[in-house]
Amino acid sequence: MVKLTVDLIARGTSGYTKQKREETVHQYLRRLTHLYLENRGIDAIGDELGLCRNLTVLYLYDNQLTSMPLLTQNQNLTHLYLQNNNISHIENLSSLRRLTKLYLGYNKITVLEGLEKLEQLQELHVENQCLPCGEKLLLDPRSLKALSRSLQILNISSNGLESIKELEWLINLNQLMASDNNLNDMRELDHVLSQVKQMWRLDLMGNPLCHKAKYRDRVIIMSPSLEMLDGKEISKMSKQFLMNWQANRVAQRRKIETIGRRATLDEIPLHSTSKELPPTSAAADRRRLTSYIMPGLPRKEFDQVLARSVSVPNSSVLTKRHPGPHKAHSDSAPSRFPDISKSRFLSAPEGLNWL
Repeated sequence: MVKLTVDLIARGTSGYTKQKREETVHQYLRRLTHLYLENRGIDAIGDELGLCRNLTVLYLYDNQLTSMPLLTQNQNLTHLYLQNNNISHIENLSSLRRLTKLYLGYNKITVLEGLEKLEQLQELHVENQCLPCGEKLLLDPRSLKALSRSLQILNISSNGLESIKELEWLINLNQLMASDNNLNDMRELDHVLSQVKQMWRLDLMGNPLCHKAKYRDRVIIMSPSLEMLDGKEISKMSKQFLMNWQANRVAQRRKIETIGRRATLDEIPLHSTSKELPPTSAAADRRRLTSYIMPGLPRKEFDQVLARSVSVPNSSVLTKRHPGPHKAHSDSAPSRFPDISKSRFLSAPEGLNWL
């Protein structure tokens, strides 16, 4: 077991910062800005770091720390290196308002949390956490929302992640390393990249989605700002070709959708403007004919006239219209047929004309 001491701190400085003869140890520690305490086997840290009030960079990686040190007196700290320890929880960071870079890779952290006060954090590394079998790193939305406008670089590789939807809050992110996870949803990736419009470097190697058809081309189209994908640079010519192809594809799709909508409208029956009448049956025609009533006559009287006219030959009508051939008969001779023209039922000449 190695506990951090004042003497160990004094020996953890660079050759450019030496203690002056007239300086006390406390004065010397107050003047320090960088501490190099990596790979010292340190597993416990007390309040000794509080003596370094002007500390800006602290190297504590490759030690045996099980918890994050208490740094309430180190408010000027901007860089903190704690990778490759045994830390299981992110804590004691609320006072580090000026912190811009935080390295926590290769620890035992299960939840990415406790970052709500780090409003100036630009770089966060939490890759390769030593997690229990079957578990994955959880992303706390509250911490990501707090980092939404400051965080620019994020490394979450090798953490068993199946979703990165929470990263949609990081609108200023420009570098994302998320290799060797279990990401498989291209639609989710498209959604995240549509929100993160400044991304120029993206690493997704080792994820199942990398085996999907046209993976590289599809990702380049999703994020026009990309310059490097999976460690390979994207040439301007290939990017322009893919963008033109996508624009043409979208235009063709819109054209097809427009034609489809017009065809659908044409198939809708417009009864109010139809010029075709519905067909009628013969029975309906007969009903209309028999239901006709001669103008000026009641129905009963019209039926009597119609019955008489059926029994009278057409010659009677011809006699009225062509009287010549019938002049040979005597006027006094009785006629075998009644003269329906004198019937009292025909009060109007149009009745006879209709017959």
